[in-house]
Amino acid sequence: MPLRTTDEVGREPDPQALLRELIRCASVTPEDAGAQEVLAVALERLGFRIERLHYNGIENLFARIGEGAPHLCFAGHTDVVPPGDEAAWRHPPFGAALEGGVIYGRGACDMKGGIAAFVAAAEEYLRAGPPAGSISLLITGDEEGDATDGTVRVLDWMAENGQIPDFCLVGEPTSVAQLGDVIKIGRRGSLNARITVHGTQGHVAYPHRADNPAHRLVRALAAMTAAPLDAGTDWFQPSSLQITSIDIGNPATNVIPATARAALNIRFNDGHTGKGLSAWLDAVLAQHAERYDLDISISGESFLTEPGPMVDTLRRAVARMSGVEPRLDTGGGTSDARFIARFCPVAEFGAVGSTMHKVDECVPVDELRALADIYLAVIEDFLPRGGAS
Repeated sequence: MPLRTTDEVGREPDPQALLRELIRCASVTPEDAGAQEVLAVALERLGFRIERLHYNGIENLFARIGEGAPHLCFAGHTDVVPPGDEAAWRHPPFGAALEGGVIYGRGACDMKGGIAAFVAAAEEYLRAGPPAGSISLLITGDEEGDATDGTVRVLDWMAENGQIPDFCLVGEPTSVAQLGDVIKIGRRGSLNARITVHGTQGHVAYPHRADNPAHRLVRALAAMTAAPLDAGTDWFQPSSLQITSIDIGNPATNVIPATARAALNIRFNDGHTGKGLSAWLDAVLAQHAERYDLDISISGESFLTEPGPMVDTLRRAVARMSGVEPRLDTGGGTSDARFIARFCPVAEFGAVGSTMHKVDECVPVDELRALADIYLAVIEDFLPRGGAS
């Protein structure tokens, strides 16, 4: 189906009004700035039941219409990253300017645009009557931050209250060159490690009286990076260990330091677990240092939603409406889908992300409307009123 253009009067509802209202809320994590109230009002008008879930100052929202199965959930976030140098922006980052058929503002594509497009799609679907099943939205204000009081907490509430969906679509901007070209069905895990190697301080002219921790640290890091972690798996690229910092903090040229520090990140595929990689790092360090501290945080394990009926339904809807055959992909950074995958099948699809987190973040109105059309097709295919698809 050809994408609609701004020259077409087109059907209502049009997602751009809601998007511009959301952009005008300067919801830089952890501030909400009224964004979720704007969304709640729009959803209540459509008949959604709203649950406002507050955790440690973070605003979250769960909305549902319908009671039964199938239950399709749309997940996203209203929080955004800081705009940076506002003077460098073509238009004020929270002004939601419309120029030349393009809406400018922080969050336009990541991902207030996706939220507005899904609400417009739900409104159009509901014009024909109640859903053939249930539609819900899981919207957090903590995706761009620590992600400790957002989606992960809402999912626990959903599980306790019988609200876990059959399938979840995360509206992150996955498209790369054109709308519809990429659907993400998994993500790599992410592990951060901070290493402190302890030695014995001394004079550089008398190294036998000291124990240089920098030498031990360098040897350990060399061993960690000597060979690739793996060659990749069926759906994932090779895992990657990247050293992000080496710090001695020694202003003197004639002193062997007492400590040496480093930091690293591992983006790992489904051939590994965070626990397994943690044990490997500890074992390598133990081979090269007698005294060390290893502080590890795992922001998410890798996950994969295997291609099957649900992924195929999403893929067909995207291909039919965009005219593009989407590639199933697992690349990029982490998203809240890593939490959702613990509870139900999940995939990600959304706008072209070429301007996300950048100065002059924007979305063309044509693309926004086309995204709403695709989301409508997804809803109709998952919740067909004529029976199972």
